[in-house]
Amino acid sequence: MHTAFHLAYHVRDLDESRAFYTGVLGCTEGRSTDTWVDFDFFGHQISLHLGDPFAVTNTGRVGDHLVPMPHLGLVMDMQDWRALADRMSAHNVEFIIAPSLRFEGQPGEQATMFFCDPSGNPIEIKGFANLGKVYAK
Repeated sequence: MHTAFHLAYHVRDLDESRAFYTGVLGCTEGRSTDTWVDFDFFGHQISLHLGDPFAVTNTGRVGDHLVPMPHLGLVMDMQDWRALADRMSAHNVEFIIAPSLRFEGQPGEQATMFFCDPSGNPIEIKGFANLGKVYAK
C-alpha cells in the first residue's frame, strides 16, 4: 500500500516558489489560492503558505558537514536521483552538499544532495540503488 505524506510550511513568495518547485524540481502544481499553493512533491503533497519560513540551525551532522535542522527530505531510487541531480545542476542550484555518494560499499550506501528553496527551506534528497536498504545498519 502506498501512502503519501503531507507537509505544509511557509515561503516568502508564491511566484518565486512556483518557479523553483515546478521549473527546477519538476513538481506539478495542484490547488492554490492567493495565500498558498499545493505541489505534487514526487508523489507526496506539500502546501506552501505565505509567511515567515521556520527557523533553522546548522546542527545536523552529515558526514563532515553541518546541515540545517529541521529539514524535509525525500528518498528516491538511484536512477531518478541522478536525473534530478543533473536537472538541479543544469539550473545552477547552490548546494549545501553537492550531489555525492556516502557510505560507499557499506550497508546504507546512498547518494545525497542538500539545498534550500528560494525562501531558505532546507531540503535533502537521497538516492538508493536498492530501496530495500534504506534502513540497513
